[in-house]
Amino acid sequence: MHTLEQQSIDRVREFVRENFLYMRPDFVFGDGDHLLERGIIDSLGVVEVVQFLEQEFGIDVAEEEISEANLGSLRAIARFVASKQSAAVS
Repeated sequence: MHTLEQQSIDRVREFVRENFLYMRPDFVFGDGDHLLERGIIDSLGVVEVVQFLEQEFGIDVAEEEISEANLGSLRAIARFVASKQSAAVS
């Protein structure tokens, strides 16, 4: 059974593969791999990821929240999305 965090990771991985790795279908990256360091996305890619997160998960990402801690890896993104959704419910 997939947890909500794993579902978020899977959905973001799918987005990253479709939008940034379509020319490298065999590229392997883990949930904790740093997306910028590994060259998976660049600074413009971060903007695209933020737009995707806002649309896909119904969250608002403030400029000061755009950081390596929140958006650096699939796992970080899933935790960030969960915290934003949790805060919205509270």
